[in-house]
Amino acid sequence: MANSYGGEVSLAANVVAGVNVVGTEECCEFGYVAVNAIMVIVFSVEIEGCCRESLNGMRMEELVMDRVGTIFNIQRFSVQDGPGIRTLVFLKGCPLTCLWCCNPESRGVKPDILFRKMKCLGCDRCVGNCPKGAIRSVEGGRVIDREKCDLCMECVRKCYAGALETAGEEKSVTEILEEVLKDWQFYGNSGGGVTLSGGEPLMQPEFTAEILRECKMNGIHTAIETCGYARWEDYEKVLGGLDLVLFDLKQMDSKMHQKVTGVPNERILENLEKLVRAGKQVIVRLPLIPGINAHREHIERVGKCCQELSIAQAHLLPYHKLGVQKYEALGIAYPLEELGAVSDEELEEFRGILEGYGITVTIYNHS
Repeated sequence: MANSYGGEVSLAANVVAGVNVVGTEECCEFGYVAVNAIMVIVFSVEIEGCCRESLNGMRMEELVMDRVGTIFNIQRFSVQDGPGIRTLVFLKGCPLTCLWCCNPESRGVKPDILFRKMKCLGCDRCVGNCPKGAIRSVEGGRVIDREKCDLCMECVRKCYAGALETAGEEKSVTEILEEVLKDWQFYGNSGGGVTLSGGEPLMQPEFTAEILRECKMNGIHTAIETCGYARWEDYEKVLGGLDLVLFDLKQMDSKMHQKVTGVPNERILENLEKLVRAGKQVIVRLPLIPGINAHREHIERVGKCCQELSIAQAHLLPYHKLGVQKYEALGIAYPLEELGAVSDEELEEFRGILEGYGITVTIYNHS
């Protein structure tokens, strides 16, 4: 094929799933890409003639690939999820179903719809405008048939009272970086940075890896919060852009772990050891749930594990009920309604146990 300058052009179409291409160098009528699509067709150009010099041997991998993923929140000015002042990016999707989960809207990778009963005006605009007939009026609110719902979000758009809201939206790496960079000065002054949380960031490993890589290219300290239940090859994808791992240890007994989270813990403990052996700084995080893991035996086992792996820091995260209203908004029963809090005396006991293993302990109490 000849271009307008008389050179020969050969086009190769490459399909890149889940990637947006936001920029390339235009050359004649053939140097272009399809932009802002879930499935992107990239036209790579090989040109004989004057255009070759302007492209200067540009390769496909030199195009700016802007991967898209699903998040449900970006939280600025956090001080409990890594050093300094940080921006938290919450990614959708989690392989665990922890009984005490405070972000139940994070479990599925797809967006969810939350219904806030206290905001509902009873106008029935959502009922009348749902194309699938998935919403019905009941005394005291609305019920969404999640099997019928196709997540078109028409009900959310029609709800001017804000009783219906979306949990989860697609964002590109570029869009996330634009938000993250707003607080770049605070990161530098405080020793802070960016933490990817969830959900579980490793449910979207390529997306996570690209965010971390772009942050590092901008001189930003990076961390992830992880439950540990992911393929090791997915951890390997993110290691190059990762400074710190905040690693949850929820239950050292595998059978009990499966009972309260839905999965056993062998893979989790293997990944913890591999991350340490890979030279990554690891801080273990212990959610303390009465009747499940807030007892001396469990804390002793955590201390021994950390000592064996030379892990020097631990965060204690006492149980709280800050996420209970989200369960109601999702139409899910909260399984630990009657559970009480961990006492200050117990927290100090657990701190002392871990310090006895040479571990520096920080308590983050949300109550």
